[in-house]
Amino acid sequence: MSSSHPSAPRTVQILVVDDEPDLRTLYELTLLREGYRVEAAGSVLEARRHLDAGRFDAVITDMRLPDGLGLEILQRIQQEQRSERCVVMTAYGSAENAVEALKAGAFDYLTKPVDLKQFRSVVASAVQAQSVAPARAVRPVEDSASKATVAAPSDAGQAALERLVGSSEPMRLVKARIAKVARGMAPVLVRGESGTGKELVARAVHACSQRSDGPFIAVNCGAIPENLLEAEFFGARKGSYTGSAQDRDGYFQAARDGTLFLDEIGDLPLAMQSKLLRAIQERSVRPIGSTQEDAVDVRIVSATHKDLHAEVQAGRFRQDLFYRLNVIEIAVPALRERREDLPALSEALLTRIARDAAMPAPALSAEVLHRLSQHPLHGNVRELENLLHRAVALSDGDVLHLDIAGAPAALQPADPAPEAALPGAQSAAESPAPLPPVYASLAVPSDLQSYLDQQEREILVRALRESGFNRTAAAARLGLSLRQIRYRIARLGIATPGGDDNHGNGADE
Repeated sequence: MSSSHPSAPRTVQILVVDDEPDLRTLYELTLLREGYRVEAAGSVLEARRHLDAGRFDAVITDMRLPDGLGLEILQRIQQEQRSERCVVMTAYGSAENAVEALKAGAFDYLTKPVDLKQFRSVVASAVQAQSVAPARAVRPVEDSASKATVAAPSDAGQAALERLVGSSEPMRLVKARIAKVARGMAPVLVRGESGTGKELVARAVHACSQRSDGPFIAVNCGAIPENLLEAEFFGARKGSYTGSAQDRDGYFQAARDGTLFLDEIGDLPLAMQSKLLRAIQERSVRPIGSTQEDAVDVRIVSATHKDLHAEVQAGRFRQDLFYRLNVIEIAVPALRERREDLPALSEALLTRIARDAAMPAPALSAEVLHRLSQHPLHGNVRELENLLHRAVALSDGDVLHLDIAGAPAALQPADPAPEAALPGAQSAAESPAPLPPVYASLAVPSDLQSYLDQQEREILVRALRESGFNRTAAAARLGLSLRQIRYRIARLGIATPGGDDNHGNGADE
């Protein structure tokens, strides 16, 4: 009953495991029409016999079988380090089973009743992932967390990993984990402080996966006005709202066959969290104004600097969404936890800064490195880059001047002055105390609002410049939300290069 797949040099072999004969036949016929050769089993024991007898490109198994669980088949494939990609089918609403399967190493999962279009898409992705694996097996990489050896990434993936500068043990573990988790479809949560390079990690996961040829769509969840979230994520049809002059795709449609990176996922309002959860579970979205749902095949990678456990406990983040997103976690270390990477990281940043400025890179002296190593670097790689930007600007020829005293930390508010030192703090019966020098030197402006606007403008411009015009970073430094800083930038007429909120430098969170 089988025929050759028109686009493959050999017939793809698939094992289907399900104890319901009617469903098993339906899956067989669907896959045979796609040109695959199919073998079927109705139990864990039968599946083991098929696996003993030969190799397959993919295994599709039901979770619950008469003599055990589909996870037993998956675990055998993992233990024997076989090449088959395993897709697990779970009952509708069994989110825990799906998460358990993905954590155990399943390539992907399907929810019963299975949508055949989605079924074909997931199987095709699994077959594609398996077919490219041998070509990547020439440079094995050890994952120290599990002591397992995984296939090395492609050239594009290797280049993405090299952009994560550092050979310290924490960074080596991060890179090994990226290479391992990139192989499947399990959602990944990248956790780390602001400025540690979480987006670079997400891009490396994408580049190391079989989806590297597809789009990588990065979304800053905190930068979208709440009333536009649904349209931005799911798209909209012409005329569905005021100003909607034509059909437009959302982020999910734009990321089809690729990766959707949800940065600062903890900033999403609860109402949108519910809609996002459904889109992830159903793998389909309904554009605003449409009666039809669009199937979307995307891999979800999210990031946050917040403690989502605490957010769940506080009722600000849905627990079910948290477990859907946090199937696999990659913790990005703070720069203070990998100070041995400072020399290589500083050299790489200096090279890029000098290249962008069309000037030779100043030498990085031992004294400058020592001063950097003593600095707290609470802002991580982003703060280090800002320090080096300033050092290059102040350098005399080949001599690098590190201006830590003028670093953005100076923008942090000082301890408040004692109340008695402030003008007007004395009672009416007391004679007024002389003004402190800081107040005595200030001239009374003739137009207070213009004066305050000018002061605010200068502070905003300075914060933006020192953050590479990354509005998110500048807002965090000033204790503002992204919406607040955007409002102030617009009100004060501050021009920013390109108006890019998210990519002012290479270490965006």
